[in-house]
Amino acid sequence: MLLRKMKLHNFRQFKGEQNIEFATDAEKNVTIIMGENGSGKTTLAQAFTWCLYGDTDFDDKNVLNKSTQLEMEPNRSTTVKVELALTHAGRDYTMIRTQKYSTDSTGRLKQPHSTVFNIRYKKDGQQEFVKDTETEIRMKEILPKNLSKYFFFDGERIGNMSREISRGKSKEFADAVKGLLGLNAFTSALEHLGSRRVNSVVKGYDSEYDSNSDSKIDEYINAIDKYDSRLNEIDLSLTKIEEIEGKTEENISKLDREISENKDSEKYEKNRNSFENDLKKLKSDKSSNTEKVIKKFNRFGTSWMAKKLMKDSLQELVNADKVDKGIPDIHARTIEFLIERGMCICGESIECGNLAHKKLMDTLDYIPPQSIGNLIYTFVNDCKMKNNMAEDMFEELKGIFSELREFENSYISVQDEIEKIENKLEGMLNVGDLQKKRRQFQERKRELTNDRESLIEERGSINTKRGRCETEMTNLTLKDENNKRIATFKAYAIYMYDTLLKIYEEKESETREKLEMAVNEIFKEIYDGGFSLSIDDKYNIKIIVNDFDGYSDDIETSTAQSISVIFAFIAGVIKLARENNSEENQVLDTEVYPLVMDAPLSAFDKTRIKTICQALPKVAEQVIIFIKDTDGEIAETHLGTKVGVRYSFDKKNEFITGFVRR
Repeated sequence: MLLRKMKLHNFRQFKGEQNIEFATDAEKNVTIIMGENGSGKTTLAQAFTWCLYGDTDFDDKNVLNKSTQLEMEPNRSTTVKVELALTHAGRDYTMIRTQKYSTDSTGRLKQPHSTVFNIRYKKDGQQEFVKDTETEIRMKEILPKNLSKYFFFDGERIGNMSREISRGKSKEFADAVKGLLGLNAFTSALEHLGSRRVNSVVKGYDSEYDSNSDSKIDEYINAIDKYDSRLNEIDLSLTKIEEIEGKTEENISKLDREISENKDSEKYEKNRNSFENDLKKLKSDKSSNTEKVIKKFNRFGTSWMAKKLMKDSLQELVNADKVDKGIPDIHARTIEFLIERGMCICGESIECGNLAHKKLMDTLDYIPPQSIGNLIYTFVNDCKMKNNMAEDMFEELKGIFSELREFENSYISVQDEIEKIENKLEGMLNVGDLQKKRRQFQERKRELTNDRESLIEERGSINTKRGRCETEMTNLTLKDENNKRIATFKAYAIYMYDTLLKIYEEKESETREKLEMAVNEIFKEIYDGGFSLSIDDKYNIKIIVNDFDGYSDDIETSTAQSISVIFAFIAGVIKLARENNSEENQVLDTEVYPLVMDAPLSAFDKTRIKTICQALPKVAEQVIIFIKDTDGEIAETHLGTKVGVRYSFDKKNEFITGFVRR
């Protein structure tokens, strides 16, 4: 198949009519279309699949240009259309898909109409149309949708394909590869001749037997039909188990990688818990010390702050000579009694104006109720006591505040350590949870193994019983001439089936070996480094280390290696298809397809881009690349004379993009 040109009308960013032609020259078979991210590369890549199959990978399935949509008046209609002109099997086709969009009376866009797909072609110089009822069938003949993804793909799809070709991919992939390599005719013939389907040739002969000669024939036919039905169910179950086993193996491998990548998380968790306990202790110590400060300050704070005042007051009292002049337990009434009696308790006479009288009168100033002396005495004692009690408070508070300041430093330090650990843990998974999931997958794997072994055992038993029925029925049919004739025809059909199966197995094995050689040749061009590829009978691909210090086994691949495998594999399939297609008296029915790639080189370094650019044009009949400007200059340099057509995306705004041919 050769892509010639594409015409787009109001398809997403491509407003109005936009045309693009592709390189079709055998020597200049590369088309490069360059643009920045968001300029329309992915949209153009999706235009192919929308035109051919009516589907895109966009979340928004509305493909009408947004600018056109905004300009639509109420109760108006417009059409989105993509035309793709191509040549297939020597015939020129034009694939046309249209979709009508309308607005309601308020100008709001209504649900779009279903797409309409038309195919026209040239026959004897005249333009013909494929009937509407046959367009989907004809498209499947040209390029089935399940095969298209191997020729129309983007960077994200490459990653998906990388996982698909690893161990455990689906049967669909192997069938697709066989189809690309031209083995479908064999498988269809084998299915038609000898399968256990009701409408196969062999089963058809069974239904023609005449049971009138012996009623046991009907019993055997019914038994064989039941056995065949159960064998079909077992085959489907085994295929399903194989697919689930593959996915289970993939999940176990993924979990093994995650466990390895996150194995330090447990250690980090323990360290974080330890530091968090340290934080709790620091907070507790801070709370305790703060409580000590408050209690200490509540008890002695006023005394400590009043020390200077008390000292100054005591000094003033000393200077006033009023300290200690009071007489303990003496009241003014006692002095008045003595003066009135006229005689002191010591027997000395007290007369008005004499020295004794004068002294007693002075004493009245310092004893209750005029107790200045006692008050001063009490105050002095209180000051001494409070001063002594507050004497050590400063040192004690100083020690506590030192611990509080150390808390701040320690707390910040521990928080920093926790933050460092959390930064390491960020993005890491819990190993315990991963181990639990792994055990679940391991258990599922054991269950699948047991189920498979049981089914295989049952299949063997059924085949034995079926074989006996087949033998007994054949013996009975040989007793009747008409049945004998049918049995002979059936034997010929079985012989043809067995012969064709042998040829198919030989051809399939030979084709697979050729494919492995072709893929390895291309892989070595793209990715040097002591690796090779192995393809098993189910078309699983493994990357093998080539005898590194005696080691030779399958290995995990990096992103660049995986994508290199994809390029090598697809290029190898194309190369083999081209070789088969050019062979005279070819047995395999093959068709060569183009490679249409959206941003395929983003994961590679400059060296790898060079090798890929040199390899792909050699093996593919046609290469169309949508590429970023930054990669495009490098790619264009290495593609050199192979580039036949160059375009750039001309982005006007977010809604409108055009093409500029360079």
